[in-house]
Amino acid sequence: MRGSLPGLVSPVPIIGQLPGIYQDDLFTAEFTGGFDDVLAPIFATLDCLEAYVDPWLAPDDFLQWLATWVGVTIDEGWPIDRTRAFISSIVEFYRWRGTARGLRAELAVYTGGEVEITETGGVQWSLIPGSPLPGEDVPRIAVRIRVDDPSSVKERTIDEMIRAAKPAHVVHVVEITRKKGAR
Repeated sequence: MRGSLPGLVSPVPIIGQLPGIYQDDLFTAEFTGGFDDVLAPIFATLDCLEAYVDPWLAPDDFLQWLATWVGVTIDEGWPIDRTRAFISSIVEFYRWRGTARGLRAELAVYTGGEVEITETGGVQWSLIPGSPLPGEDVPRIAVRIRVDDPSSVKERTIDEMIRAAKPAHVVHVVEITRKKGAR
């Protein structure tokens, strides 16, 4: 039985590309048929390439690699729907990268929980010279995440996500707690 994938036929058989004299030769037809069998899955993949780069359509085993295209790490224990939602949302999160809003949204999708971010920085303006500066002297971020099961969230991954989103000189602390009413 020929073929790397039974029933998959090359849309562009090599024998059809050869001069007519070779198309009638049984040996040449069999010889090029082997190449067709090898190339058929490649053509099928290229014909469906747009589905491979859409997180909602990509094959399950392709999602991990697709996540690397947008610079994120996927938790292997996640359900497929959550993985797809995270990958499809990450480009929107990058618009807000470096802001509390962006970090909150990214962590909420990643953990599936409620995210609260408190930061000591601030911005304001004044017409009065010498008016007090906003925020505190030491910049820091406190991130509190409430989830149904705190043991399901990897604090190390959360730390890495926060480090990637905040300025290097800003310290941060993470607290992962159980949602009220969750068992």
